[in-house]
Amino acid sequence: MFRFTALRAVPAAGIAAALVLGGCADKNVPAADATPGGRRTATGEVTTDSGPVNAPLAGSGAVAITSASVSGTKDTSAIVGEVPKRSRRDSVALASMTKPDSVLDAKWPVKGHESAPGALLPANRIVAFYGNPLEKRMGALGEYPKDEMLKMLDREVARWAKADPSHPVIPALHMVVTTAQGAPGKNGLYRLRMKDSLVNAIHGWAKEKKGIFFVDVQLGKDNVQSEIPRLAPFLENPDVHIAVDPEFAMAASGKVPGTKIGTMDAKEINWVVNFVDSIVKAKKLPPKILVVHRFTRKMVTNAKDIRPTPNVQVVMDMDGWGPPWLKFDSYHDYVKAEPVQYTGFKLFFHNDTKKGDLLLTPAEVLRLNPRPLYIQYQ
Repeated sequence: MFRFTALRAVPAAGIAAALVLGGCADKNVPAADATPGGRRTATGEVTTDSGPVNAPLAGSGAVAITSASVSGTKDTSAIVGEVPKRSRRDSVALASMTKPDSVLDAKWPVKGHESAPGALLPANRIVAFYGNPLEKRMGALGEYPKDEMLKMLDREVARWAKADPSHPVIPALHMVVTTAQGAPGKNGLYRLRMKDSLVNAIHGWAKEKKGIFFVDVQLGKDNVQSEIPRLAPFLENPDVHIAVDPEFAMAASGKVPGTKIGTMDAKEINWVVNFVDSIVKAKKLPPKILVVHRFTRKMVTNAKDIRPTPNVQVVMDMDGWGPPWLKFDSYHDYVKAEPVQYTGFKLFFHNDTKKGDLLLTPAEVLRLNPRPLYIQYQ
């Protein structure tokens, strides 16, 4: 069941209101006539959006919360921050997420997945800026000039560190290094690989912030067995991690990216886990993180069968945009209700606020149980 009124915006060209990067696969640049933004309605039509605007982080009537106002969580560390005044629907949804749930709460934290020494989770929290440096509409990484973007990342890292002092915050850049396409390209795979030199450059930006770097893959009609191995040279760096985006995995449906939400099965995700695990073992690296984006049930099938290893930690990232109540509901249904290992939560500077809602604050997101350890801004 499709839960969000819209998909996150990604560049489009070549087809009306497409939601994917334009151009052929032999061009390492987005098309010049890219259409701004895009969204899919609950009934499946694709429509376009005009340029969204940002909203302030807090409004009148904001109240401070501490750990005393958080229930239904095993983590009793203090939460510090402001909670904006919300609509009744948002407030009820957030309150419901803090109520004890004897069945689901017992499944968290997920048992049986011990990580090797040097693992980043669960001791830390990661705050990442997502995007592609060649396209302003894919996210903060690319929308803003380098120095401005990194200063924005610093501000968000500081806000999360203040909200939960018990978890040191690691800054991250999360780059889409293989982008889904609206055109087949010469190989017919509807995907575009970024040049290694560009990937290395953005990795360098992450190093400047003493942060970590994620390489994110949108498969198009390709498969993990042929697409993921090319990333091995990047993954041999101890500070480089990986993400896969089932939304744009179209091999199973045969559809063009952006016309239908894609899907990945646990078998494919486990293949990525095992491939990355082999790199960690061979190069004697600290454990790596695999982020899996999700905002509908069918995007990830057989999630219960996903198997993290001591060397690869898996984060299920709630990746949809919309009003706060819908984001909470989707986090509950597609992340909390299907435990894998760790959880993530995505915040959209523009799409979450385009209808007048205030961007969720760290204090609000931290009321979720389990508390997300991976936070992504687009």
